[in-house]
Amino acid sequence: MTSLGLSAALALVAASAACRGPADALDPVLTDADRSQLAALSPATLPAPPADASNRFADDPRAARLGQRFFMDPGFSGRLLDGDNDGSPSTLGMKGQTGKVSCAGCHIPSSGFLDDRTSSKQISLASGWSLRRTPSLLDVGQARLLMWDGRHDALYNQPFGPIENPVEMNSSRLFVAQQIAARYRADYEEIFGPLPDLSAVPALAATATGCDRPASGPPTCHGMPGDGAEYDALSPALKDAVTRVVVNLGKALGAYQRLLSCGQGPFDRWVHGDEAAVGSAEKRGALLFIGKGKCLDCHSGPFFSDQKFHNVGMRPDKVASAFIDLDDHGAAVGLAAAAADPLNVRGSYSDGDDGRLVAPTPGMEGAFRTPTLRCLTRRPSFMHTGQFRTLDDVIAFFSKGGQIGGYPGTSELVALDLSASEQSDLIAFLRSLEGPGPAAGLLVSP
Repeated sequence: MTSLGLSAALALVAASAACRGPADALDPVLTDADRSQLAALSPATLPAPPADASNRFADDPRAARLGQRFFMDPGFSGRLLDGDNDGSPSTLGMKGQTGKVSCAGCHIPSSGFLDDRTSSKQISLASGWSLRRTPSLLDVGQARLLMWDGRHDALYNQPFGPIENPVEMNSSRLFVAQQIAARYRADYEEIFGPLPDLSAVPALAATATGCDRPASGPPTCHGMPGDGAEYDALSPALKDAVTRVVVNLGKALGAYQRLLSCGQGPFDRWVHGDEAAVGSAEKRGALLFIGKGKCLDCHSGPFFSDQKFHNVGMRPDKVASAFIDLDDHGAAVGLAAAAADPLNVRGSYSDGDDGRLVAPTPGMEGAFRTPTLRCLTRRPSFMHTGQFRTLDDVIAFFSKGGQIGGYPGTSELVALDLSASEQSDLIAFLRSLEGPGPAAGLLVSP
């Protein structure tokens, strides 16, 4: 090449760079292997939730519609116990009030079915404070084992947790069954058949359901197993009938929740040929995600989660300025609880067992479920405690390989040593996973 030709060529390169920005703004070069890995993350259409053998109503539109009403209804809840319930916008009401906590109170539909209501935006204040961050419900239908620790194995039995937890709904299965009989009889019976006759059972008041919080000693609870009174006094047949009503509430809720999805976004449009859908940083971040970042080790598949449990070496720290759980053993405890639960998929309340229950192994100590990454940017905090406030914090944590000690079990992480620009690119990629979310009609009570 002549010197004139070389000069002209260099001028063209310089002009091209000037048009596109600095050198680090150039698009990466993708190999066939890269494209194949990216395609596995973005099929032409996101798969629907897999069939749920445990719930024969899982894809029944009538059940989903009723479940949507249940989801938005705070009338199943008992008293607010914590004094931080002061009636301010970050709370659901005043201490002592009843009928204030619905599923939608902490899984806020307009916020991506997660909790950005409380002042800390880390953990939830319902009847009381939780110790783990409320996860988004978008694409929850893809999961077989639920909660951060896997302690529930089906969408139909998960509601028993918040219903009978003093810091969540502070209610009971007997109260919920009586409320369904009083307020939802026709809709319930159209789908699930006749309600049991509970007329001989004294009606629990909202102020009398759930648990008390005495100044000292253990709480006294009402309307649930082990309360020694209202529920335990029922005949075995009525106990079973009451429990089955709440199981069916759970099956309706499950049918509704299976409709909630983030959907596809800019990343997917790029993978399917729209080069302008994302910028150079997002493209470089995508390559880091499938390569140096080792993210596919846990965040694989179209929903960016292997739905398994991993110990990432995170030392618990205070959240909401006061709360910390230094002894959270994660899936080692949660999976054992699911296996022992009489409401699990192996029991008589399930419509089928597809083998989803797994026994905890030594590797489950301090392990938590891999969250999905679609619609990640809607989350106001991250990790199972919510102790990281930004994606920058999260990526920096993984880049350095987590922390040394101070948590149960053994971390799986290794240091990635990502540069500042690589971390920035990875965050740009994660932001490209934002989708449209569920249809507007799914965000309100029908």
